[in-house]
Amino acid sequence: MCDSDNHQPYIVDTSFTRRSAVLGMSSAVAIAGIATPAFAANVTETDVMVPTPDGTADAALFHPAGPGSWPAVLMWPDILGLRPVFREMGRRLAAQGYVVLVPNPFYRTKRAPIVTGPFDFNDPKQIQPLLALKATLTDAAIDRDAAAFISFLDKQKQTNGRRGAGVQGYCFAGPLAFHTAAVRSDRIRAVGSFHGGGLVTKDADSPHLLIPRTKASFVVAIARNDDQKQPEAKDVLKKAFAAAKRPAIVEVYPADHGWCVPGGPTYDHASAERAWAELLRLYRANLV
Repeated sequence: MCDSDNHQPYIVDTSFTRRSAVLGMSSAVAIAGIATPAFAANVTETDVMVPTPDGTADAALFHPAGPGSWPAVLMWPDILGLRPVFREMGRRLAAQGYVVLVPNPFYRTKRAPIVTGPFDFNDPKQIQPLLALKATLTDAAIDRDAAAFISFLDKQKQTNGRRGAGVQGYCFAGPLAFHTAAVRSDRIRAVGSFHGGGLVTKDADSPHLLIPRTKASFVVAIARNDDQKQPEAKDVLKKAFAAAKRPAIVEVYPADHGWCVPGGPTYDHASAERAWAELLRLYRANLV
């Protein structure tokens, strides 16, 4: 559930089911404004194949059931990829009035799910294949994919192309969200990064250096243990947003890396719901 350069020692059950996701969300409906019995029934889910310059990516597409058109959102999953819990997150967001695409970032190597059953981040034999998969995602590859995914969303009859598009990324995909906002600055108006790993590095290709190329508003939610390891990152991000005159909320949450994704041992319900509510405010204000 986490960025491979900043993983926590825990075991994740990647078979987290729709039923457990719904049960876990049921007490949060007042915060998120969702009618729990209705959000699954009122959303259409379709497995799709998205053409990219490098092949065809498997992905899940969600949109409200019935006639209408809505803003597009690209949801990048964490390093464990497209799996049941991210399908639930895509469905939940679509129920709020969005056309949501959740891709398999590692389609070049393997169709989703990338892993099944319990995954132990302490086991080098399980970690190494993930690191190899991550290595295939060069900056150039990420940019090609991001552009292709947004173009695919814009071709859907349910997408309202007159309204801005959004992108969100979790853990290792926080930087992917920044890349999407830069490569498709013509479309992306809102960016959410949740316990994103590696947003600020000392390298010339650090994701935070992409901020001046964007035309979006941002929410960057940082895990407290990530902040403890890299306390300067939040200040670097704030200065970069200010210099680029990009509206941004950069906040350290009282929860550990991975807290937003249900089913994991670091999942923090209260903080996850607060982050979700912040995401919805971001989209409602900017995807207009």
